[in-house]
Amino acid sequence: MTFPSLKNLQQSVSRVLKRFPFEILFAFVATLAAIAYIELESLNYLKESWCKRVMMTAALGLVISLATTLFCESRSIKTPQRLIYNSIAALLTAVLFFTFNPLINAADLIRFFLLILAGHLLVAFAAFTKAGTIQGFWQFNKTLFLHFSTTALYSAALYAGIAAAIGAMNFLFSADFKYDTFYILWVCITGIFNTVFFLSGVPDNFSKLNQDFSYPKGLKIFTQYVLIPLATIYVVILLAYEIKILVQWRLPKGLVSYLILGYAVFGILSLLLIFPIREKQENKWIKTFARTFYFLMLPLLFLLFVALGTRVADYGLTEPRYFLTLLASWLLFITLYFLLSKKQNIKIIPISLCLFTLVSIYGPQSAFSVSTYSQKTILLRIFKDNHAFQDGKLVRINKISKKDGEKAVATLEYLISHNDFEVLQPYVTQNLKVASDSLSKVKDSYGHLRTSRYDILDQKMKWMISYFGLKKFSGNRFYFDRGDQQEEKHYILNTSEPEITVVTGYDFMIDQANINYEDTHNHYVIDKISIDTENKKAGILQVRLNNDTAVFNVNELISDLMKEESKLKPYLQKSNRDDPPEYNLPSSLLSFTKKTKNFRVMFKINSIRFSLDKSKKISLLNYATGVYLIKKR
Repeated sequence: MTFPSLKNLQQSVSRVLKRFPFEILFAFVATLAAIAYIELESLNYLKESWCKRVMMTAALGLVISLATTLFCESRSIKTPQRLIYNSIAALLTAVLFFTFNPLINAADLIRFFLLILAGHLLVAFAAFTKAGTIQGFWQFNKTLFLHFSTTALYSAALYAGIAAAIGAMNFLFSADFKYDTFYILWVCITGIFNTVFFLSGVPDNFSKLNQDFSYPKGLKIFTQYVLIPLATIYVVILLAYEIKILVQWRLPKGLVSYLILGYAVFGILSLLLIFPIREKQENKWIKTFARTFYFLMLPLLFLLFVALGTRVADYGLTEPRYFLTLLASWLLFITLYFLLSKKQNIKIIPISLCLFTLVSIYGPQSAFSVSTYSQKTILLRIFKDNHAFQDGKLVRINKISKKDGEKAVATLEYLISHNDFEVLQPYVTQNLKVASDSLSKVKDSYGHLRTSRYDILDQKMKWMISYFGLKKFSGNRFYFDRGDQQEEKHYILNTSEPEITVVTGYDFMIDQANINYEDTHNHYVIDKISIDTENKKAGILQVRLNNDTAVFNVNELISDLMKEESKLKPYLQKSNRDDPPEYNLPSSLLSFTKKTKNFRVMFKINSIRFSLDKSKKISLLNYATGVYLIKKR
């Protein structure tokens, strides 16, 4: 057996660092930010936001720097000039740090993923912008794909091995490695090892790739006997459905859009994979398949535009519908290009998709501007039709139909959740900045300031709906949850004195947060007692004290308690009609005790938010906290 040489390993890492210094720097920064985010989770929301922004910026900087490096290498640009190009790319990326703010604007998350997509597409063709490099382009991306798969396999194996070793140390030597150790390990492996290993396999001899006509036989078999049959099945189903629509003269269902996109993905991927062998004598069927594929795309794209147009006419443009429309337009462009062009340049696929993606991110034509304008138009039309639009301002609605009221509420929710409060400022006389500041200082039912973006948006939505007199159309909503499902009802239960825990008669207490999470584990050692608290699943708790085990079923306790809800009426707190019922109960009703051979353990619930189905069983556990009280027997 030949073991890898440490000297060769060092030289390989050195080559990667020399060739990709900016990429490695960005990977290192992203890794540090991810570790900080793990350590700060649920402790400081504002600092978590900074970590997210650094991670987003660094990840984007990595792919843009890689594309810049590949472009410079393909053009034989010397190192000093290459450093200038990479520095400019890094500075442009750093500017995005000050524009990204996922804490305030959820659209920034979508923008980030779109920019990452555009960056990866840029990497695909950055080294092949010259004419006559199609073969090299195909070989380069095939090599990247295969090397990426190998890298992912190696990273997963390395993580599994080290994680198993850490777990063994916890089990055999009672080491105290917490669960976040495994998260940090995964971040380090994917951020550092995965990046360095992947970059070490990025080809650098682009002219040689352009002369490489080798083709994996397995790839042809996979394409010919898996992808193409799947694409054929899709097109037969879709064409049959199109005939059905024409016969019955009915509008297409929304799901047809995704089926058409599935056919397009399978077909285009198939054609890309077999592109290098299309000219061989025994593969003449490839050209026939390609032409047939693009001809069949035309009626399907017509069906896709009809389906999208129907939804847009009824409900306006939203970001998902915008992206579907943009993707349909891109598919139409690609279809017409390969039907009409004699060059058949496959580089046009990533280049055009990259440009279409960039168009959708910023500017008046972007997904966010267009969808906001569309939803504003719908809202203004509803208010004008109901005589609630005066001097360019929206005013309180006195009388409105149920259909228009519910549509107005849904539109307001969309605008606020996607653009925040101030997007409606031009249409209201109230100063929304002042109202927003005031709402952010409102404390929740536990006396804490609302720091979560979702809690604050929830309050803004309620305020705006009330401002326009539309509360009766909002229903018993519990935003960003599952409260819109009428078969479920939401509740909040608190102990009468949630800030005080009586520990008389017990030796020690362990605070237990987030009992609504699955697969969480904490380990403690107190007075030579090894204590492990686990959540087997949401609401099912287990505490292990040396060799003793106690199990607490919080879901069962609450379900039994709520079956006689009428008995809880004396504890019901006054609340708004839109809020879920809230009870402040004696701690005796929210606690239960288990006895083991050597211990007596009580679990006391401090606060719990949950949903009940029709049978009074918990269907969703939103939030729950409590304490263990432990006594040696």
